[in-house]
Amino acid sequence: FFSSANKIAFQPVFHSGMQAEKGRNSHYSKSLTVLSKCLFCFRPNMEDLEKYSFTEEGELRQKETCEAFVFNYYKDDYESNHLRYQALGHLITQHVYRVLEEKCNLQRVYIPVEAREQEPKSLFFMSPGALDNPKGLIILIQDRGAIRAGQWNIKVIASEGMEKGSQIPYIKKALGESSGVIVMNPNDNFLESFGECDTTTEYIRMSEKEELINKCMKDKRFIPLAKRGSTTPEEHVQYIWDHFIANSSANQIAVVAHGYGGLVFMDLLSQRSEQVQKKVYAVALIDSVHNMWHQVKDKELQKWIQKHCRKWVLSSKPIDRYTTFMKVDCPQVSAGTESREYAPWSCIQSVFRFFGRILKGKTTHFSRDVIITRSKSEKKTTPPSKEQWTNRRLNRKTSGVGRSRTSC
Repeated sequence: FFSSANKIAFQPVFHSGMQAEKGRNSHYSKSLTVLSKCLFCFRPNMEDLEKYSFTEEGELRQKETCEAFVFNYYKDDYESNHLRYQALGHLITQHVYRVLEEKCNLQRVYIPVEAREQEPKSLFFMSPGALDNPKGLIILIQDRGAIRAGQWNIKVIASEGMEKGSQIPYIKKALGESSGVIVMNPNDNFLESFGECDTTTEYIRMSEKEELINKCMKDKRFIPLAKRGSTTPEEHVQYIWDHFIANSSANQIAVVAHGYGGLVFMDLLSQRSEQVQKKVYAVALIDSVHNMWHQVKDKELQKWIQKHCRKWVLSSKPIDRYTTFMKVDCPQVSAGTESREYAPWSCIQSVFRFFGRILKGKTTHFSRDVIITRSKSEKKTTPPSKEQWTNRRLNRKTSGVGRSRTSC
């Protein structure tokens, strides 16, 4: 796992900004204003990272002592510890990607689909045959930040393991139910590049990287390259929907969205309302930051959300206890924890039960309509029963006797 740690330099911390302009298609303008104000060049001691590896249970442990990862490695030096944590995050991302491919059998898909050879690309993961799986499709959308595909929270992965901090349990449960899976990667938006030399896709020694950084900073050639179709989380999810999901045969789709992922889904719903309502049957919003007042103003969409969505909120109450919510929002229940980092792990069983109930209710409702329609038609065409025939004969005999006596 950490075999290349001696070659890995930390990813420099860039202070870049986006000029936020509200637009029709996303909450941020697609145009990027680079505000590169400072770049930290620091050499943390990376040798200690070689001493860590993941156990069979998916826990990050020191090889010799089996101790958990030490976050405060440099005593009272926040900057050094933060840069070391960033390097760890990059390594964890690569490990999670390998697990998705090797243990979960997911396929890595690069976008944009028509990208040029040297163009920066984003990616997401998908199970084989996910788009035409008759058993359904489950889509995972994580919170915003440094977390990438397959992760809920990097810190939880480092401290508690893959079971609680990654999306692997959701993926395995979905695959175990024969559903297809799509793992979004909404935070993979930019490639940090210095002129023509990319410093993020290949590992280079720190001395070489420092020399390159100094030269490029001197020449003012720092460029964060946007990944077309994925410059924002909203754009990333919408691109995958338009190019992969919209025209597929997948019509039983469930979505799990955590934190900012809930806002991203609501943006997709408002932009592609007819398609989403047709294909998606249930949405699990875990500690979602969506805003119904600003994102969804259409009354019909609000009704659809109330029927098909459920929100798990941070609470000290036991899991699944109902909590108060606004009339325009979806029903809310307790996530069984007050920690947003642990909420996805805490909710997993509740989320899949919710999906099962909604899907069963959807099927039952459809069957009930069919039965009612059939019973109505049967009323007109079904012949009388044996008992009904007997009663009719008796009535005729009785009425016949009466008429004959009268005539006599």
